[in-house]
Amino acid sequence: MRRRWLAAVAITMASVLGLAACGGSGGDKAGPTSTGGGESKKQVEVFSWWTGPGEADGLKAMRKIFETNNPQYTFFDAAVAGGSGDKAKALLQSKLQAKTPPDTFQGHAGAELQGYIKNGDLEDLNFLYDELKLRDVFPSQLVDQISVEGKVYSVPVNIHRSNVLWFNPKVLKDAGIAAAPKSIEEFIADLPKVKAKGKIPLSIGSEWTATHLLENVLLGSLGTDAYNALFKPGANWGAPEVTKALDNYKTIMSFTGPPQDDWQPAAQQVAKGEAAFNIMGDWAYGYFHNPPEGGLGLTSKTDFDWAPAPGTEGTYLWLSDSFTLPKGAKNRDGAIAWLKVAASKEGQDAFNPLKGSIPARKDADQSLYKDYLADALKDWSSNKLAGSIQHGVSVNQPWLAAITESVGLFIKDKDVAALQKGLVDAATANAQ
Repeated sequence: MRRRWLAAVAITMASVLGLAACGGSGGDKAGPTSTGGGESKKQVEVFSWWTGPGEADGLKAMRKIFETNNPQYTFFDAAVAGGSGDKAKALLQSKLQAKTPPDTFQGHAGAELQGYIKNGDLEDLNFLYDELKLRDVFPSQLVDQISVEGKVYSVPVNIHRSNVLWFNPKVLKDAGIAAAPKSIEEFIADLPKVKAKGKIPLSIGSEWTATHLLENVLLGSLGTDAYNALFKPGANWGAPEVTKALDNYKTIMSFTGPPQDDWQPAAQQVAKGEAAFNIMGDWAYGYFHNPPEGGLGLTSKTDFDWAPAPGTEGTYLWLSDSFTLPKGAKNRDGAIAWLKVAASKEGQDAFNPLKGSIPARKDADQSLYKDYLADALKDWSSNKLAGSIQHGVSVNQPWLAAITESVGLFIKDKDVAALQKGLVDAATANAQ
């Protein structure tokens, strides 16, 4: 099993290196570009994994502001396709090791950045936070998550919610389900009702979406305090209540459909009425809601609906996309110019309504955030907080890699005891 998993990693690395050879998704080419008057603009290489509908549109909106405000620079889109950034992060690691960093790269706020900081890959951004007075406009708990020993290492662009249950109202009605399930037990009781109607109970994407589902089942089964305690030194991942949560996970996974290539086709199964439920972050809202050129153009509360993932009402399982300043960047000044756009009210209000996220800034124009996003703004300010596993808040990258390996093996053998041992070993090796 382990050999096959390692072979899969090797294939992934080969594929992302191939992508690097082909250039970014934006179709730009490396090197300075001519302005037509004999002068050359300096490129700013912005590395992300925003290539899908909604997220690519949001990036494009920020790019427009950047190029308008900074005519001396041209934007090089170095995005690498793949939900949650797994392929992008593998390629990024190879670039950092080769001492050829992009000018700025996307990273999840929280523990995910710790490895880059410890390796000396990032400049701290205290100077930028002081200049722009960002500590006054970002929530203090967010600044704490992206700080190490008083230094801030990234600029958060948004806040996402991981624990959202997306569902097709018609499929639920046809299955005799009156409302979205509020508890794990209700969810498990509803899944066979959908299956009996010939529909997929729960759609799922590539392997990372299985880890995403796991964090939601852990939170829904354990509750907020017990979930958050898992990431503290001395946490007991071998406890009976964790076993029960993993048993729930096994049952829920038994009702998933054939794995899709990524989260978008899994979400689309809900949109088409092929599946009842999908547990995915709120970036799915942009995909469901945005017009057809950037999404599916669906009507909320009719074609699709949402609720907190079962058992998680009152808790915001959060993550935040942010941008960094790598040491040795070719165009440091251009990177700082990009970070200023990413941090700005104008940039965040252009980006987030398209991305399906809410702004990291506290002073954003709330009138722009309607429908699902209005609910998210309200809940962010009132809910308990829990940090995402898959999306970099609660665990560092080696810890996540170990969890991902255990989930991958579980998908093949469905062995709860082996999964729990893998999680115990991952925590023992990586918890700080």
